Amino acid sequence: MKIIGIRQAAILAGGQGIRLRPFTLTLPKPMIPIHGKPFLEYIIELLKKNSIEEVIIMTGYLHKKIEDYFKDGQKFGLKIKYSFSPVEDETGTRIKKAKKFLDGTFLLLYADNYWPLQLDQLFKFYKKMDTQGLATVYSNIDNYTKNNILVNDKGLVEIYDKTRQTPGLNGVDIGFFVLNKKIFNLFPQENFSFEKVILPQLVSKKQLAGFLTNHKYYGLSNLERIPVIEKFLKPKKIILLDRDGVIDEKPPKAEYVKNWSEFKFLPGTIEALKLLNKKGYQIIIISNQAGIGRGVMTEEDLKEIHRKFLEACAKESINIVGIYYCPHNWDEGCFCRKPKPGMLFKAAADHSFDLTKAIFIGDDERDKQAGQAANCPTILLQQGRDLLAIIRDLV
Repeated sequence: MKIIGIRQAAILAGGQGIRLRPFTLTLPKPMIPIHGKPFLEYIIELLKKNSIEEVIIMTGYLHKKIEDYFKDGQKFGLKIKYSFSPVEDETGTRIKKAKKFLDGTFLLLYADNYWPLQLDQLFKFYKKMDTQGLATVYSNIDNYTKNNILVNDKGLVEIYDKTRQTPGLNGVDIGFFVLNKKIFNLFPQENFSFEKVILPQLVSKKQLAGFLTNHKYYGLSNLERIPVIEKFLKPKKIILLDRDGVIDEKPPKAEYVKNWSEFKFLPGTIEALKLLNKKGYQIIIISNQAGIGRGVMTEEDLKEIHRKFLEACAKESINIVGIYYCPHNWDEGCFCRKPKPGMLFKAAADHSFDLTKAIFIGDDERDKQAGQAANCPTILLQQGRDLLAIIRDLV
């Protein structure tokens, strides 16, 4: 059981419906089916995984469809209550009407955004910042959308701009908040927007922390994004593998595999890769290759090694879906060189998978640090346990 300090989540599930083709039924956004179940169900499962015990769903448009499906939450292993609000009520008013249900500290989510929540880390940062609120902010490293927020180097939100026009913004609010009930002192009497009225007040009072994350979020802002969400939420098994020392023999320190003749598969590697494919795993290689940055080999040399490697795998009916490498020297400060997690995030974005549900296998402390930075479960090879032994235990 995680120790997270928050037992309750409130979900804003109101708003307008959306018409799906070829369906003629108009649905509230949270009920859009993704692989046979409503989008909101994935969020409920995510909350359960993070040890949330009670969920308050703030309903509005076609609220009965949500209530009839989720009922009291027993089916999903937690308690669910509902706070109904007319469609014309804005987000702040919906939260205000749910006040009587809420704990002193609670998690607030928008029901049309999915993000691989790690609540223990979120709450730890919230406690450290000692603010009335925390906003989760996607770093937008892939320019997924336009930024609307600026988090300063102290971890405080300095600017929140719903119009997204202010220069220098460095992230996107993704609708995952940790809030103290003290914020209700800021709520006006009239119908109001939480984003337009309360967030700017918290920012001006230096009471809104910004938790920056490189984990991409997936939102139902429009129909065009549904295929992207479907691809991400489709069940899949992903194995990330370091190269030198895991797949092939690791050269001595400060030396590199510079050509295919120097590449030697470690014993059991081919069998391990075959077994992963047989069990339905997608295999992705994550490798530092500083020999390029140090000038002892070229990027073309590396591409030729990888071309030969893929050919050797293909002859054994092994499919490798991606190879990611960092060509930079250790002192260049790039985000892709392990122990930094850039290659893992790039692979996850390219192949639409959740790093928290993947497995990374390496042989070096830098692999472990990169995995931890990406919230990806990581296994290090130890003396006497090669890749094949680890894979046999996994599958």
